[in-house]
Amino acid sequence: MTLDLERALDLLISLLPEAILSVWAMVLLLHAAWRHRDPRSQRTTGWLSLAGIAAAFVAAAWLWASGARLEGMATSMAVDQFRWAVDLIVLIGAALVTLLSLDYLDREGIRVPEYHALVLFAAVGMMLMAGGEDLFVIFLGLELMSISVYVLAGISRSNPASAEAALKYFLLGAFASAFLLYGIALLYGATGSTKLGLIGFQIRSLGIGTHALVLAGIALLLVGFAFKVAAVPFHMWTPDVYDGAPTPVTAFMAASVKAAAFAALIRILLRALPELQGSWDQVLWWLAAITMVVGNLVALSQRQLKRMLAYSSIAHAGYLLTGLVGGSVAGAAAFLYYLLFYTLMTVGAFAVLAFKGRGGERDVAVDDLAGLGETHPWLALLMTICMLSLLGFPGTAGFVGKWYILVSAIGAGHSVLAAVLVLTSVVSAGYYLPVIMAMYMKPRLHAEAHAGVSVPRVMRGVLAAVAVALLLFGVWPNPVMRAARDGSHAFITDRGVVPDSPGETPQ
Repeated sequence: MTLDLERALDLLISLLPEAILSVWAMVLLLHAAWRHRDPRSQRTTGWLSLAGIAAAFVAAAWLWASGARLEGMATSMAVDQFRWAVDLIVLIGAALVTLLSLDYLDREGIRVPEYHALVLFAAVGMMLMAGGEDLFVIFLGLELMSISVYVLAGISRSNPASAEAALKYFLLGAFASAFLLYGIALLYGATGSTKLGLIGFQIRSLGIGTHALVLAGIALLLVGFAFKVAAVPFHMWTPDVYDGAPTPVTAFMAASVKAAAFAALIRILLRALPELQGSWDQVLWWLAAITMVVGNLVALSQRQLKRMLAYSSIAHAGYLLTGLVGGSVAGAAAFLYYLLFYTLMTVGAFAVLAFKGRGGERDVAVDDLAGLGETHPWLALLMTICMLSLLGFPGTAGFVGKWYILVSAIGAGHSVLAAVLVLTSVVSAGYYLPVIMAMYMKPRLHAEAHAGVSVPRVMRGVLAAVAVALLLFGVWPNPVMRAARDGSHAFITDRGVVPDSPGETPQ
C-alpha cells in the first residue's frame, strides 16, 4: 500500500495508530473526570484503555501487513516497517503494564483514574518518537512521553519515595531535554533543516561532516538520548527513580521508554547521520562497553530485588547499544528482535515483584523469594524463565537476541565489544542465578512468607503466554527474526542492500 501524504485520507491512515490512541486517551480523561469519586471507575478506565490499545495495535498490524510505504520523500513522519514494528512493541508493553496495574492500584490504594490515560499518552509519545522523520516531531514525542512518565512516577501520592522519584526524574529529565534541544538547534544551524533526510543530504552535498556545529550537535543529541536509555555515565537517576516509582511504572520505564528512545536514536543515526558514522561510532562503542561493565558489576552488590533489576536494565542498555555500533542494517534487525523479548522478560520479572511485595516493593530482597517455588510453583517458574532469558541462557529468546547482537557486532568489525558483551553476560549470572536459587533451594523465611501473594486469573493467562513466548522463540526464532529484518528495510536507501543474515554487513 502506497500512501501520498498530500491527500488527507492517506495522511490520516499514516497516523492511524497514534490518532486512535490520542482520541481514546482524551475520552478516558473525560470518563475519569466525570466519575472520579466512583471506586470502580479506575478499573473501568483500565479496561477501556486496554480496548484503545487493542484498536491501535490492530491498526499498526494492518499497516505492517499491508506493507504501507510512502510515495516520495518522508516529511514529518516515516511510513515504513521499522516504525510499525516499534509501535507494536510499545503497544505490547503498554498493554502488559495496564493489565498489571489493574489490581496493583487497588491493592496499593492509588485512586487516580487518570493513571491509565497517562499510560496511553506516554505510548503516543513513544510512537511519535519511533516514527519521527523530523527532529522536532521526535522532540515533541519525547516531551509527551516524558511528562506523562514524570506524573506516573509520582502517582502514589502517599508514598514519599514516589514523590522523590518523580522530582529527580523531572529535574534530570529537563536537563537532558535541554541538551537534546540545543543539539537540534545546532544541527539546524549547520544544515538549515530539521528533517532527517534533508540533514543527511545537506551533510553529503555540502561536505560539512567535520563542521564544528554538526559535531557539537551530534554530541549533544547523544547526551540527551544517553540519559533516556540510562547509559553510563548518564544513568545515576535510574536506581532511585525505578526504586521509588510504583512497580508497574518502573516496568514501563525499563521496557517501553527505553524502546522508544533507542528507536528514535537509530532513526537519527541511520537516516540523518550515516555519513558521519566515524564521528559517532566510537562514542557509541565506549558508551556500550562502559554501560555493560558498570551495570553488571554494580548489580552484583544489590540485595534489594528492585534495585538489582534497575541496574540490570542499565546493563541491557549496553547490550542494545552494541547493536547500534557499526551502523549496520543487521544491527537494526538484531535490535528489533532483542527489544521485543526484552520487553516481555522485563515486564514479566517486575510482575512477579509486584505480586510479591507491598508498599512499592522497595524492601523486597532476593532472600524474600526463598521458598516461592514450593508455595507458588508456576509464579516461580515464570521468574526463572525471565531471569534465564535476561541472563541469555540457551533455549530462551534472550539468548537468541544476544546472539544476533553479537553476530552483527562481529560482522561490523567490533569483536572486542562482542567479547565485552559475552564476559559481562557471564558476570550477570552472579545476580540472576541467586534469585532462582532462593526460590528453589532455600526454605521460606517463615511459614506465612508468601501467604499474601495472589495473582488474578487474567494475569495468570497473560504471564503464561509471556513465558511460552520466551521459550518458544528461543528455539524457533526465524519468524520473529524475519519480521525484524523486514523492519530494518527502512534504512536500505541510505545504507545499501539489506543482508540475508544478521552477521552480514550491507554492500
